[in-house]
Amino acid sequence: MGHLCPACSAVFPNAMSPVLSPPYAPIVHIGPAYPYRGGIAHFTECTARSLKEMGYPPVLCTFQRQYPEWLFPGRTQTVTDTPPPPDLPIPHRRIDTLNPLSWHRTARWMQNGPFGGAVIQYWMPFMAPPFSWLAWRMRSAGRPVVAVVHNALPHERHVGDRWLSKGFLHQIDGAIALSDTVARDVHALAHDLPVLQVDHPTYTRFGPAPDRATARAQLNLPAEGPIVLFFGFVRQYKGLDLLLDAWPDVQAVHPDAWLCVAGEAYDAPAPYQAQIDALPQPDQVRWDDRYIPEREVARYFAAADLVVQPYRHATQSGVVRVAAHFDRPVVVTDVGNLPNAIDEGRTGFIVPPESPGQLGATVARALQPETLALLSGPDTNEGASGALAHALHELLRNARL
Repeated sequence: MGHLCPACSAVFPNAMSPVLSPPYAPIVHIGPAYPYRGGIAHFTECTARSLKEMGYPPVLCTFQRQYPEWLFPGRTQTVTDTPPPPDLPIPHRRIDTLNPLSWHRTARWMQNGPFGGAVIQYWMPFMAPPFSWLAWRMRSAGRPVVAVVHNALPHERHVGDRWLSKGFLHQIDGAIALSDTVARDVHALAHDLPVLQVDHPTYTRFGPAPDRATARAQLNLPAEGPIVLFFGFVRQYKGLDLLLDAWPDVQAVHPDAWLCVAGEAYDAPAPYQAQIDALPQPDQVRWDDRYIPEREVARYFAAADLVVQPYRHATQSGVVRVAAHFDRPVVVTDVGNLPNAIDEGRTGFIVPPESPGQLGATVARALQPETLALLSGPDTNEGASGALAHALHELLRNARL
């Protein structure tokens, strides 16, 4: 589950015996957290929860303002109808990404608190300036800082991305990479930084799934016939347009098949809608163009027979881990670490990226009743949360030596 990045020359002790014994000093977890929404917020809470089980009392520190409205492509950045996690403390909302005075105040609060270190969720260069400042101030006070790096470089590149990420990585004591692709990017930007690679834990926060008939009735989807699910926010690199190009080939084999798209458009929705309208049977494509609340996630996966991720490029995917929790097979493209989660022919299929013809043929084959009967969801990755906690513990521990 957790192992040294092969590109990293750092060597860690094999023994897991800590320098200090539990209970440890509290750890500050910096990143999106309640009431902020989305996968990184879920992962912040997952990280805090996994370290809490090891004996690190968690303290969550999140944003007053995460993005300016003009930069955020979605409709809202926070949830209004979801309660906070009952097993974690309410996050401190302190960081305004556009106000350096808030960075200073947050750093002073961290330095003056009884904290043994900090864990930062890092996923885009826009966050590098405030996170670099907080890391530098904590380390100057003798407190170790490590990061969980979801993406060292963004999917959609801009001028200055490498410089900003490199600056942040040089302010921390170690990094967790969730894929070998990210580990290589981290190593290229910060050669001497200790890096541990850990598999993405399975998300279990969405609760048990209703039965298939109930889920379809709740979503007003047909009771019979195959349903394919594209889940998550819609952006160019995720390839929904490629799946829509492939969809006529699927329906040629399965005329009763439905495509359910569950996710808010972060790109202009009009081109996607035009593709849907041009399909031979556009009424058999359902697009819920909105952020899917946590309480509804289980319905979509329970209603579906197959999950499809036609990404143009990726590092890893939380959607695969949600599919694993709900035991739904997945078709992925051969990008990043997506194929690593798939046992071809048992938990799904792998297709080349940007190949609508092969994508359509593969989805059509996967929906054959005799094939579906043999498929199950990706392995649930038991122990990955524990591996994440142990890897973070090792990085924090070695930073103290």
